[in-house]
Amino acid sequence: MSAGGVSVSLVDPQLADAAAALVEKLVGDGVASALARQDATLWGPDAQSEASRRLSWVSLHESSRPLVDRLTALRGDLHAEGVDRVVLAGMGGSSLAPEVICHTRSGSAVGGEHPITVLDTTDPGQVSDALAGDLSRTVLVVSSKSGGTVETDSQRRTFAQVFAANGIDAASRMVVVTDPGTKLEELAGNLGYRATIEADPDVGGRYSALTAFGLVPSALAGVDVGALLGEAAAAAPALAADSADNPAVLLGAALAAAHNAGAEKVVLADSGSGLIGFGDWAEQLIAESTGKQGLGLLPVVVENPDAPGFVDHGSDATVVTIGPAVGNAQIAAEGTLGGQFLLWETAVALAGRLIGINPFDQPDVESAKQATRDLLAEADSGSAPSKDEAPVLVDGSVEVRGGPWLGSPGTLAEAIQTLVNAAPDHGYVAVQAYLDRLDDASAIVLRAEVAARTGLQTTFGWGPRFLHSTGQYHKGGHQNGVFLQITGSVADDLAIPDQPFTFGQLQHAQAAGDAQVLTDHGRPVLRVHLADRAAGLVALANAVTEVTR
Repeated sequence: MSAGGVSVSLVDPQLADAAAALVEKLVGDGVASALARQDATLWGPDAQSEASRRLSWVSLHESSRPLVDRLTALRGDLHAEGVDRVVLAGMGGSSLAPEVICHTRSGSAVGGEHPITVLDTTDPGQVSDALAGDLSRTVLVVSSKSGGTVETDSQRRTFAQVFAANGIDAASRMVVVTDPGTKLEELAGNLGYRATIEADPDVGGRYSALTAFGLVPSALAGVDVGALLGEAAAAAPALAADSADNPAVLLGAALAAAHNAGAEKVVLADSGSGLIGFGDWAEQLIAESTGKQGLGLLPVVVENPDAPGFVDHGSDATVVTIGPAVGNAQIAAEGTLGGQFLLWETAVALAGRLIGINPFDQPDVESAKQATRDLLAEADSGSAPSKDEAPVLVDGSVEVRGGPWLGSPGTLAEAIQTLVNAAPDHGYVAVQAYLDRLDDASAIVLRAEVAARTGLQTTFGWGPRFLHSTGQYHKGGHQNGVFLQITGSVADDLAIPDQPFTFGQLQHAQAAGDAQVLTDHGRPVLRVHLADRAAGLVALANAVTEVTR
């Protein structure tokens, strides 16, 4: 159905029939209008406390309006000083929305000409590349809801030091976005940072696209964020209607109907929408909102509608195009960027009610963070070795580690085959690359190769970025995944000012910590370390071609 600049089509008649009863239930219970009124009781008594402070996103198209003039003025002041390069230090909800906003409005994705540098990594090479840009023209947006995100704080410390070393007043080049009352807000005030912009505390990170987290970096990069809010405002009345024509009701009901019938994976492909990177934003929204209590929807972002996982999907997956329905798409969602943000936020919240989970908490995200902190503390105190156990296999430039399930593989290909064999029917493979997503971009091809060779739905995530996204689903969702974790040697590590660890050590601890938590959940994790990144990625790609299912 099309309304307010957004539309949803249920192309598959069988899925449409399955969704019809849930559509009727949502409409009969008045759920869409209740959500628009921020009714925190919609997800049951156990979720009410959390929901009561997480629903302001439904009216951001109105409440965020006062930011527009302020951000326009701030950008003008910076430009008057010759500062027009925007670097964003942020993770998860603090980076995914600004990236899709800026790339969509500029018409260019990562690797092309675009108005923002998104730094959502601990890879020393990628951080160094961002530091190598023209600092005389650079403003750093430091974006953290909690105010204590370790990656973001590490990037802030490093830029401050390098600004000063180049004779630049660091405080004048720092713009902070955070919730009211955080330590980051206090720090920014004490150090006299250029601007501190408070975000709405009653919006969770993955629903924050139209808060200061999405708007500040985008506006400083030249995006007309007023127009973006206008797109959401145009869609809002239709998405709040208790009607079978409500696109969000249709989408939420279809996703829940598919999940409840065993299709717990949602394969997302762009079909010419022009919304560059939208699938990566939707990935976090869907995975963190629904992946808990052994339930949920696993988003699988694929390269295009002809990609493995989409054209050959099985009964465990629903295939969705962002843009017009093409090929064998079962659902198509179209519309403006602002409208699509609000459409998917509303639909996922409705799907959460129908699946029976609280879409606003993320109970399993903290476990990997705590494991990282523990490893860093142990290494710093000297109470534990800082290096991994010996690999079970060294194949050329690739070191292989795994648990007892791995046995004694003779080659890298055999190790990957053993991992794939450990996946249950209708399971999935998660490829997790703790690498430089610019210099090591070729790693992305592994997703399609694994999916094509195994017939299993396969996801790809850059670490530690995915820890703030699909990481919740990996621990809290359906426990049928196997994990291929890739790390790489660090040629030139980068110190973090006033911290006892480097970026390389932090990256390593994040990988090891997440692997430990997944192992504790009983999931097979194959850890592949590339002593030589370039050669190792070639060897890994070649090994995958030998895998079957």
